Amino acid sequence: MTPAALSLIHSLTRHLEANLDRLVIDADAHASDLSKLDGALRERYISTPGYYFGRPVSAEDLLMEMDQAGVDMALIWQNPAATVYGGDPEANTQALLEANTYVRDAALRYPGRFIPAGWTDPKGCGLANALRITGRLVSEYGFLIVKMNPAQNRYPMDSPEVLAVVDRIVELGAIPAFHFGADTPFTPPECLDRVAARHPGWPILAVHMGGGGASYSRAEEPCIQARELGLRRPNIRYVLSAKRDTHMESDLIAYQFAGEPFRHNLFCGSDAPYGRMAWNFGGFRAMLAGLMDGVRHTDQRVRSSPGLFTPEAAANYLGRNFARFVLDGYRRLLAIHSEAAAV
Repeated sequence: MTPAALSLIHSLTRHLEANLDRLVIDADAHASDLSKLDGALRERYISTPGYYFGRPVSAEDLLMEMDQAGVDMALIWQNPAATVYGGDPEANTQALLEANTYVRDAALRYPGRFIPAGWTDPKGCGLANALRITGRLVSEYGFLIVKMNPAQNRYPMDSPEVLAVVDRIVELGAIPAFHFGADTPFTPPECLDRVAARHPGWPILAVHMGGGGASYSRAEEPCIQARELGLRRPNIRYVLSAKRDTHMESDLIAYQFAGEPFRHNLFCGSDAPYGRMAWNFGGFRAMLAGLMDGVRHTDQRVRSSPGLFTPEAAANYLGRNFARFVLDGYRRLLAIHSEAAAV
C-alpha cells in the first residue's frame, strides 16, 4: 500500500475515533467533477434550471447540503450519470479512473468530511481492467469500499466476472459494495444471497436494501425479501437510501428487535444527488423520534415494547453504526497490508 493511501486511512481513522460518539454520516452520496462533464451533459447541467434525474453535483455542493442537513461526514463515490461510456473498454476505464480520482482528491481537500469509496465495472471496462481498477483503488488510493452497479451496467450480480471482482476486493482486504434495488432484474435478493454466502465471514455492503429506482409496487416484495435475507446473513450490511420511508421504518423496527449484531447493520443515506440530503436526514430524525415515542406509534410491536428505541439507538443509525463499520474495516485493511509488507 502506498504512503499516500496509508496517510489517508490513518487520517480518517483518527478522525472517526476522536468523534465517534457525535457523528452523523450519510452513507451514500455521489460527487462529480463538473469540469469534466461532456458537451451534451454539460449543456444540460447549465441550461436546465430544475432538477433532472442524476443531475451531478460537486464535492463542494455536497458540503453545502451536509451543513444544511446537519451531516458531519458522507461516504462519496462517483456518479454514473456523469461518467460517460462509449464502446471502448480502455476509454471507459480511463473515464472511471478519473471519476474515482476526483473522489479521492475531494477527501484530501476536505479532511474529516468525506469517506472516499471506489467504483469498478467488469462489463463496461472488461474484467481485466475492473480487477486493475480495484487493485489501484485499494492499494494506491486507500479506498476501503469498492462498488459495482449491475443495474446501471446491466449484468447479473452473481455472474462469474462479478464474483471474480468480489474475490479480488476481499483478497485485498476491502469491502465489496453493490447497488441492490428492484429497479432492474440484475440484482434480485437471491443473487445477493449467493454473493454473501461466498464470503460468509466478510462484510458485503448492499445499497438501497431492495429499493433503488423501482416503483413502490415493484419494490414491495424485494424490500421484504431483503429484510428477511439480512436477518439471516449478518455479514450483509444495508444502506437505507432510495427506498420507501415506510419500508425503512419497518427495517429499523425489525433490526432493533433482532438485537446483536443486526441492530448495527443498517446505515442511513440520501443517495445524493438522486435524493436530497436535508430531506432524508430530516426524515430519519423525525422517524427515529417517533420510534422513541413508542406509546403513540402506529406499530403495535413498538407500542408494546417501551424503550425499544433509545437516543443511543437513534445515534447509532444516524452515524455511529457506519463509523464503527468503517473503523473496523480500516483496521482490518491496515492489518492485512502490514502482514503482506512483512512477508
